[in-house]
Amino acid sequence: MVALLAVDDVSIVGEAEDGKGAIEMARTLSPDVVLMDLSMPELDGVEATRRIKQVAPQVRVLVLTVANCERRVAEALAAGADGYALKKLGHAELMAAINAVCAGKTYLGPGLSEDLVKEYLEGSDMGGGSLTAREREVLQLIARGHKNREIADDLGIAIKTVETHRTKIMQKLDLHNSAELAAYAIRRGLIE
Repeated sequence: MVALLAVDDVSIVGEAEDGKGAIEMARTLSPDVVLMDLSMPELDGVEATRRIKQVAPQVRVLVLTVANCERRVAEALAAGADGYALKKLGHAELMAAINAVCAGKTYLGPGLSEDLVKEYLEGSDMGGGSLTAREREVLQLIARGHKNREIADDLGIAIKTVETHRTKIMQKLDLHNSAELAAYAIRRGLIE
């Protein structure tokens, strides 16, 4: 991406290794556009987008990913993404996408139907939509095999708080153990 963008009058102000880094950089650097991947360690692109829009609502987010399905598009747009395109797009299409979101438009890459995405948004639970942002974060870490102590350390919260989140998640989703939580997270695309 950096090589593609270096040709034009584009200033790259930062590159983040993970979702948490992307949030912090968006908050401190306040770029015009964030190019967001969906698959990242620590925090996925959907949740990172949601949090960027909370801490820096003026920042436009263009999701660039290999995931070409209406569900992922809908999740990203529901989280506040301003555009969604596949990584395989060429230079001209990438610049068109960036220019569109900078101009305040919603951009959907070739092959993605706004009508299908809208239908999905209206008829889906959006992968655990009843969960809070923190509960989704805890669920993702549980699904990745993290133990309560690791989750508490990663999130800077008490183990008891992790246990409370785990209990609430299980109640809301009517699931009964970590294996079911992991299977749910994978089915819903919360982790890959």
